[in-house]
Amino acid sequence: MREEEIEKLRGVIRDCVSKHLYSSAIFFADKVAAITKDPADIYMQAQALFLGRHFRRAFHLLNASQIVLRDLRFRYLAAKCLEELKEWDQCLLMLGDEKLDEHGNAYDIKDNSAMYLDKDGEDREINISSAIYFLRGKAYEALENRAKARQWYKAAIKADPLCYEALECLIENHMLTCEEETSLFSSLQFGPEDGWLSSFYSCLIKKNYKENVVEAKFKELGKESSKTNLSSQSFMRALKDNTDLLACKAEYYHQSGEYQKCFELTSGLLEKDPFHLKCIVVHLAAAMELGQSNELYLMASSLVKDHPQKALSWFAVGCYYYCIKKYDQSRRYFSKATSLDGTFAPAWIGFGNAYAVREEGDQAMSVYRTAARLFPGCHLPTLYIGMEYMRTHSFRLAEQFIMQAKAICPADPLVYNELGVVAYHKKEYNQAVWWFDKTLALIPNPLTEMWEPTVVNLAHAYRKLKMFHEAISFYEKALTLSTKSLSTYAGLAYTYHLQDNFSDAITYYHKALWLKPADPFCSEMLNVALADECRQGIDPKLDLR
Repeated sequence: MREEEIEKLRGVIRDCVSKHLYSSAIFFADKVAAITKDPADIYMQAQALFLGRHFRRAFHLLNASQIVLRDLRFRYLAAKCLEELKEWDQCLLMLGDEKLDEHGNAYDIKDNSAMYLDKDGEDREINISSAIYFLRGKAYEALENRAKARQWYKAAIKADPLCYEALECLIENHMLTCEEETSLFSSLQFGPEDGWLSSFYSCLIKKNYKENVVEAKFKELGKESSKTNLSSQSFMRALKDNTDLLACKAEYYHQSGEYQKCFELTSGLLEKDPFHLKCIVVHLAAAMELGQSNELYLMASSLVKDHPQKALSWFAVGCYYYCIKKYDQSRRYFSKATSLDGTFAPAWIGFGNAYAVREEGDQAMSVYRTAARLFPGCHLPTLYIGMEYMRTHSFRLAEQFIMQAKAICPADPLVYNELGVVAYHKKEYNQAVWWFDKTLALIPNPLTEMWEPTVVNLAHAYRKLKMFHEAISFYEKALTLSTKSLSTYAGLAYTYHLQDNFSDAITYYHKALWLKPADPFCSEMLNVALADECRQGIDPKLDLR
């Protein structure tokens, strides 16, 4: 057979692969490889077998060729076959035993992969070494060696910043603290044409900073556009509505407590891309905070129908039951989600919260500890452990765990609020005021109803310090955020009472009792205030005996 005819058959094979006709591709690739014995044709045959899900046969073909020992691409494809076969130890053996230096970079790498393969020099390729490091990380993660998995994922993204999957695993599986994420990002070496990618990544990794950081990154993306062949306006227009960036922005809204804005943004995004799974997680969380049980029911039904084997689907069912306060059922479905995917952090958090809301502390702590071990870069399990210790009045242990959460994520205002609550219970009121002020400084303005308890806590701390004017100011500020808080009315009434302003105290005791008529503290203090006002109105010089 002439070379021209063989080249035409190679074209047929490539066309079959592009049209997903894998059996046809396997048939023709087998014939071409048998005729030529060329390593490039053997590799093409193995690729066709892999795409056709004939993993064992593809591995046998590659392993029998002996080229697998001399060519990284052959070795990588053979390891991919073993990955699909879940033979993780063999996968690691096939990839070889490379080492990392103290900075997390691999060394002693001999890549002579280009000698056999037909490549299109005009296309930009991801470094084969980066792909190998990523696969090695996946193998270690499957073997539950998350420390080594994290090291190799970092090595993969350092070897080539285009290896987005490595960054995705590090972020989605919460393998790095905020500080480690920032350090990793600063170590990446982007090409001169990758300025937009650098800005894009910086939006993805900084999850716990204010929303204006995202706006700044949008502007930075606009500036980077001038370095590309696209005009600035068209580049900005293209990225402005990008689903990944909008999902990132929604996550900022959620973590800032702006649930309504988050819900509106994710709702619009899901209308355009209803199967954007990352956005769905944020959408479910916002819907649960807003009590949107109907939306949760519809989302859960749709997900279970379309993706019955995904942890996200059963997480959505758990969210629905949690929203309607059926915590036993929610716990069952959160547990099912964790069994389907042990690396799905939201399901673990929901699982623990379903125990905690029923005050089943031991079970909640067990789940949170598991989550803290699995997700060292997620501060929420450690924070919730601290909150559970606080519920049982173990304030020293509570402070210890909440400080650990602060070390993992120093930008979450909820952490500082809980430190303030611990200081308040320990009667360290000046320290409590400092923590609550720090909390409010981290929250974007204007404040939302979510942060009303923090404002009330600050007012309580000022009252304890006998700084009554400051206390009253913050109680009144809390009332602008929510008019349905018994604690605010009771605290304001008691502060007026301590100032001997009995008239205002009685007014606010009545407002508190309107919210909860049977409240014992307000009922008793109302009687005291009425008696005090009566005594105040009597001239002490008069003897009424």
